[in-house]
Amino acid sequence: MFYGLNKFIKNLLPKRLFYRALLIVAVPVIVIQLIITIVFFDSLWIKTNKGMTRALVNEIKTFIEVYSNDNYDKNEITNLFSIYQDLNIELFQNKNFNYIYDERWFSPIDRTLRRELKSRFKNEEYWFNTTNYKELIDLRIKYQNGYFKFLIPKDRLTSSSARIFGLWITVPAFIMIIISLIFLKNQTRPITALAKAAEKFGKGEEIEEFKPSGALEIRQAGLEFDRMRKRILRHLNQRSEMLSGISHDLRTPLTRMKLQMAFIQDKDISSKLTEDINEMEKMLNEYLQFTSSSFIEKDELFDLSELIKIIIERYNNKNISKNLVDRVYFNGRKNLINRCVNNLIDNALKYGKKVNIELSKKSTNIFIKVEDDGPGIPEREYENVFKPFYKIDKGRADAKSSVGLGLSIASDIIRSHGGNIKLEKAQLGGLEVKIFLPV
Repeated sequence: MFYGLNKFIKNLLPKRLFYRALLIVAVPVIVIQLIITIVFFDSLWIKTNKGMTRALVNEIKTFIEVYSNDNYDKNEITNLFSIYQDLNIELFQNKNFNYIYDERWFSPIDRTLRRELKSRFKNEEYWFNTTNYKELIDLRIKYQNGYFKFLIPKDRLTSSSARIFGLWITVPAFIMIIISLIFLKNQTRPITALAKAAEKFGKGEEIEEFKPSGALEIRQAGLEFDRMRKRILRHLNQRSEMLSGISHDLRTPLTRMKLQMAFIQDKDISSKLTEDINEMEKMLNEYLQFTSSSFIEKDELFDLSELIKIIIERYNNKNISKNLVDRVYFNGRKNLINRCVNNLIDNALKYGKKVNIELSKKSTNIFIKVEDDGPGIPEREYENVFKPFYKIDKGRADAKSSVGLGLSIASDIIRSHGGNIKLEKAQLGGLEVKIFLPV
C-alpha cells in the first residue's frame, strides 16, 4: 500500500530539478499565505463584519421602532437617521411586497446580513440585494401596507482593511516567487550546461573549453568532469599516436616482404605467403579503423537518404534492394555514418546474396534496417557479436575472412550518436540489423 502511494506521489512530482526546487520554495509560501488568510478571515474579518452588520441591523430596527411611535415626528426621525447614521431611507406606501429573494451562499456579506436580519426581523418580511449597486446595498423591509427602502453604503458592512490585507499578502508572495524563479534559473543553468557538455562528449562531439560555474558543489562536479574529459582525450591521442607508429612500423616490413615475394620461384609458396601478407594488411587496416578517433570529425547536417543512395550505387549490385524515405536530414558525423552503413552492407553481402535496406522517419527517431538472406546469427549470440574481435565460426563463414570488428565499429558509431542498434531474425531468413537514431 505504502509503496503504491509513494509511487503515485513520485509520478505527480515534476521530473526536472528546476521545477522541483520551485515547488520546494513555492509550496511553503503558498501554505503559509493560506493559513494566515484563513486565520485572518476567521478571527478578524468575519468577526468584524459580523459586528458591523449587527450594529447596522440594530440601527434599522431602532429606526422602525421609533418611526412607529406616534410621539415623534416621522420626517425628523428620517432626517436624523439619514444624516447621522448614513442611511438613505424611503417609505413606499400601498405597495405590494412581492420580491423574490436570491440567496447567495458564497458571499460572506450576504450570509452575515441574512443571519442578522433573520434574528432581528423574525416576523417581518425583508429583501436585500448587494449587487444592484456598486457601492450600495439595497435593503427593503415590509412595513404596514408598504415597505421601507434602505440604501446603505457597503463600507458600513465590510472593512476596507480586508482588501488591503489581501493585496499585501498576495503581492509580496508573487514577488518572492518571481525572485525565486530568477535565482533558481541561475542555479540550475550550470547543471544544465554540465549535462549538455557530458552528452556532447559522450557522443564524441568536440567541446569548447568548459568553465564550471554555479554553487560550490556544482563547480566541483564540473571541474571533475573537465579533468576526466581531458584525461580521456589525452588517452585517445596517445592511443592514436601509438597506433600510427605501429602502422608505420608494420607496413614497412610488410612492403619489404611483398618485394621479396617477387624473387621466390616456387609459385605455391609465393601464393600462400602473399595470401598471408594480404590478410595481415587487412587485419592491420581493420584494427586502425576500429581504434581511430571519432573526436576529430565535427557534426554536420546532411541528407541521410541521399548518403545511403550513394553508398548503394557504389556497390552496383542488383541484389541490393532499397526502400528509402526522401529528404531525411540528420545532424551527425557523415563519414562515420558512411562507414557504419558500409560495414553493415559488407557483412550482409558477405553472408547472403540478397540485401534489403530501408530508411524511415518518425517524430523523434530515424530508423534504418539492413537485412539479408544469409544463415543468420543464433539469438544467444546477438550481444556477443558486438564485442571487438568476436567471431562466430559455426554457420557464418571462414575465420580468415574477418577479424570480428564490423559490427563492433557499427555499434560504436551508432551509440556515439546517441542511438541504438539491435539484431533480429530477418523476413528474408537471415540477419536483420535495426538502427535507431535520435532526430
